Amino acid sequence: MNEGTLLWQPTAEQRERCRMAQYLEWLRVKKGLAFASYDELWKWSVAELGPFWESIWEYFGVCSHSPYTTPLVDRTMPGTRWFEGATLNYAEHALSRRDDHLAVLYRSEDGTERKLTYAELFAEVGRAAEGLRRLGVGCGDRIAAFLPNCPEALVAFLATASLGATWSSCSPEFGIPAVLDRFRQIEPRVLIAIDHTPYQGKIHDRLPTVAALRAALPTVQQLVLVRRSNAPAPPGTVAWPELCSHAAEPRFEPVPFSHPLWILYSSGTTGLPKAIVQGHGGILLEHYKTLALHTDLGPDDRFFWFTTTGWMMWNFLVSGLLLGSTVLLYEGSPAHPDLDVLWRLAADTRTTYFGTSAPFLMSCRKAGLSPGAAHDLSALRGIGSTGAPLPPEGFAWVYENVGRDLLLGSVSGGTDVCTGFVVSCPLLPVFAGEIQCRGLGAKVESFDPDGHPLVGEVGELVLSEPLPSMPLLFWNDPEGRRLHESYFDMYPGVWRHGDWLKITPRGSCVVYGRSDSTLNRDGVRMGTSEFYRIVEDIPEIADSLVVDTGSLLREGRLWLFVVLRAGAGLGDELRARVRRTLRAAISPRHVPDEIRAVPSVPRTLSGKKLEIPVKKILMGTSPEKAASRDTLADPSSLDAFAELRGADA
Repeated sequence: MNEGTLLWQPTAEQRERCRMAQYLEWLRVKKGLAFASYDELWKWSVAELGPFWESIWEYFGVCSHSPYTTPLVDRTMPGTRWFEGATLNYAEHALSRRDDHLAVLYRSEDGTERKLTYAELFAEVGRAAEGLRRLGVGCGDRIAAFLPNCPEALVAFLATASLGATWSSCSPEFGIPAVLDRFRQIEPRVLIAIDHTPYQGKIHDRLPTVAALRAALPTVQQLVLVRRSNAPAPPGTVAWPELCSHAAEPRFEPVPFSHPLWILYSSGTTGLPKAIVQGHGGILLEHYKTLALHTDLGPDDRFFWFTTTGWMMWNFLVSGLLLGSTVLLYEGSPAHPDLDVLWRLAADTRTTYFGTSAPFLMSCRKAGLSPGAAHDLSALRGIGSTGAPLPPEGFAWVYENVGRDLLLGSVSGGTDVCTGFVVSCPLLPVFAGEIQCRGLGAKVESFDPDGHPLVGEVGELVLSEPLPSMPLLFWNDPEGRRLHESYFDMYPGVWRHGDWLKITPRGSCVVYGRSDSTLNRDGVRMGTSEFYRIVEDIPEIADSLVVDTGSLLREGRLWLFVVLRAGAGLGDELRARVRRTLRAAISPRHVPDEIRAVPSVPRTLSGKKLEIPVKKILMGTSPEKAASRDTLADPSSLDAFAELRGADA
């Protein structure tokens, strides 16, 4: 399958009834603005940022408890100021529907199922919020959650947001050091945790981890435990039913547009994971726009995305409540007992939008699955793919084996903004290997090293204008130095995201993966620095280098190179211990496929490890082209990798 092959285009009826078309008609009638094409609409949305985002505010009926002065005060990045004077609350909008329509459908791999209507969800959130108030939680406090993708996590998040407190979550599959690297930074007042979780057919006891987290987080005043077993709870624990024992309607604290809603975390490539703070108003507007207009979700949809609470896609998924959709939560492995489990879920629940990762779709293709033939997927009208670029063969597999009349939304964005920059559009055709368009209000461009825009060539993905869901700040970065270094160092005043991007002449986009050294395993991004902190704490290891050789067309191997201390040897026992340590401390996804000993790790004169040049060598590039030895602290350090040239080509 060649990149750019036409695979699907909407019928006239599909174009007319989609929510993007309804928004276009609203602009024509209410604002006197007529656009003949999506491209015209996009150009207006990025040229007239204030009027565009104000139109989103009005179209979706955002409820503000006090008026704003102007939609856009200052478009300088970083530091853009939006809708000053407005006070609102994300949770009030997520819970605006309060009838008997199904809000949440939860399934676990162990067969557990739970349903909540919008009326029941409203009541549950009220109980949880009242419980948090009794614990002393107020506006601005941080609530940390060590929870799986279960109803209690959703209820706790909405309760937290309703109080004006700030939510942050990690998945229970994370190891203790990885969780502490995140939660220690934000000094949470309350920790909400789970006692055990099912994964790959086994029950995993999380109580020892919970006890270790509580002991290492001195600011935690209360531990709330969601219990699934009869094992004794730690002393002083507040049980979830106890927290939710008092009925009370949610009271939504009006907060400024830029008040912290949640804290997400980067992968930690250059040190501790960045604690990314995003606001109530920015997330509200961005998710209304992306989920309704680009994903075409509405109140009759059943919206699923396979995710954990440690990935931004969980936050994106639960925002389906903003549109009155039914949100499907799945807890467990996407491959247990087999790769067909999520497709069976989609058929059983009459899912209308099925979101997953590109590696999952490619694994289904490799396994020879044909879900459309094996299951009744007639309710399905959209497929979402993210986490990595989906190659043309993945596009073709979806249309040949899942359904021919689907909007395949390959999208790319990031935790940094909790959305997609380049996204789907129900008005446009789908071409193999291409993302349909740049999102409304997102001035995405491809820059060469000198900051010149490119079309038809690969360059750095940048945003040359601000987006409301950009980080308000990084926690514990009072001067904004780390924020600036993360996005604005290469092109002053322009957001550089760290992806390779090609914008085609017709306006579609192709993302070619990370332009930095972030690891991406099964759609879960993890920084190399997190590996190094764990691996180099092992007594026999003096230094290390980790490289993921994944490419656009396939998942690669994860290589770990270690420099041993004097007298140590890399035998089977040490290899096994390294793998066990990484599995426990980070996650099972990040266990190396290959572990090799090398004399030294290539570093620049300033001490930076050269992951990307080593990846290029493993993929077949000559060492001389991959890196200049003149820039290395030890020019001979590339010799060991030269012997492996092409080992993962």
